[in-house]
Amino acid sequence: HMRILFLGNSFTFFNDLPDTVGKLLNAEVGRNLRGGAYLYQHIDPADELCAITRRLLTEERWDYVVLQDQSQGPITNPEEFHQAVNTLSPMIRAAGGKPVLYETWAYEEGTDTLASTDMTFEVMQQDLTEGYRAAALANDALVAPVGQAFAAARHTSHLYDADHYHPSAA
Repeated sequence: HMRILFLGNSFTFFNDLPDTVGKLLNAEVGRNLRGGAYLYQHIDPADELCAITRRLLTEERWDYVVLQDQSQGPITNPEEFHQAVNTLSPMIRAAGGKPVLYETWAYEEGTDTLASTDMTFEVMQQDLTEGYRAAALANDALVAPVGQAFAAARHTSHLYDADHYHPSAA
């Protein structure tokens, strides 16, 4: 039975993505998710997320561990993002797994939410994609290009929640 662990925040837990993936792949899923969390918190001994992540990675075996940073983390805190991926990747391998970076998406076009970032949709998405790709390359990790899929389908499906940045059920 495939086992997948999700580490992230509301971008992962909205619409119960772990269970949806588990059902699609007939896999067992685990999770350590907290709204607004940065990936770095999973390696910060002062944060409760860290203790839970360490326990999950040392006491259990996983086939894949999905890493999702705060929605702007790879852009606004790139050093912490890379440090987290660099630290978690060997821990994931020791637990029998492969790290998978869950690339997030730019905020919805034409909204105050996106305007608050001082970036265009294209720039935000490009910076997120590049950040996740660089971390994956440096750590021999896989990338789930969710942000690129959002960008490609954003005019044909309503992919955003009413807040213009969380995912809708679609």
